[in-house]
Amino acid sequence: MVQQIKPGDYFLCYLTGISRFIGVQEAISEPYWDESQRWADDVFPARVKVENIATLTPETAVPIHSLRDQLTIFQNLPSPNAWTGHVRGSPARWKTSDGEAVIYAVMDAVENPVKRPVDKSKLARRPKALRAKGGTFTVPEHEDAVEQVNEAPEERAEAEPSRETTAHTEIQWSLLKLGSDMSLDVWVARNDRSREAHGRPLNDIPRLKKDLPLQFDEVTNRTIELIDVLWLRGNAIVAAFEIESTTSIYSGLLRMSDLITMQPNLNIPLYLVAPDERRRKVIEEVNRPTFSRRTPPLNRICSFISFSTLRQNMERVAGMTRYLKPEFLQELAEPCVPDEA
Repeated sequence: MVQQIKPGDYFLCYLTGISRFIGVQEAISEPYWDESQRWADDVFPARVKVENIATLTPETAVPIHSLRDQLTIFQNLPSPNAWTGHVRGSPARWKTSDGEAVIYAVMDAVENPVKRPVDKSKLARRPKALRAKGGTFTVPEHEDAVEQVNEAPEERAEAEPSRETTAHTEIQWSLLKLGSDMSLDVWVARNDRSREAHGRPLNDIPRLKKDLPLQFDEVTNRTIELIDVLWLRGNAIVAAFEIESTTSIYSGLLRMSDLITMQPNLNIPLYLVAPDERRRKVIEEVNRPTFSRRTPPLNRICSFISFSTLRQNMERVAGMTRYLKPEFLQELAEPCVPDEA
């Protein structure tokens, strides 16, 4: 992507955490490679010289939500926070119309600054660079956490818990309880522990692990900690679940893909659990080229379980759970192969 940048291209400078555009820069050189150390986190050797066109402060920076009606990234969203994917990657090419809207807004803010309070803790938030074999990587937060950071405060105050969010936590609770009743240790995504189902926090589930007893590198451990539900026997993972109710299906798949990429010899069942009406969408996403052309293809590793199938079979096995083995889920799941035309 850096190699595609040409002199005269503009950079839109975005502040994560507080979700504001703080400036515009112009590329004034061809891309080049420079491994001299300038930053504490890492080398970042793919570089281009720039000139500042407009500069704001965090207080006068332009909130991205104020441009919601002008930016195409907010149109036809599959989930409320799918727009965040457009600002996570850096650098990423934006549509000309979106870029122009941001540039005009930033230039206007330079001429007519409006100060808005800034949450210093959110301003300080940045993805931690983690080291592993092959380089340095970042592991994005779970999308629900990103949503809380990026939502405008007034929107967050007005938001009510949705039926889908309740369904997500209910399914999380069901999978945790099922694994616990099967005498397995269980793990819930570390940022979901305070969520409640049936009037009780997920943290109350018996056999819930407080820490993961895994001997992987830091990047793998960080990725595993954010997976919605894990079943464990001793130190070994026996099943992993991503629940896709309202969040972007793509983010859950990326976690699964990251896990297998970092640990290609990790041979465990991976399940995508979603409402019945999202079945086709889940399978389509699993078969994107970025997943289906990896080795091995993700569609050969992940299986799909619908909410209704899980609920019906949990009722069916009630009273017999302690005699079950994790493999029984393979009978309920369907392979993520594309539907025939």
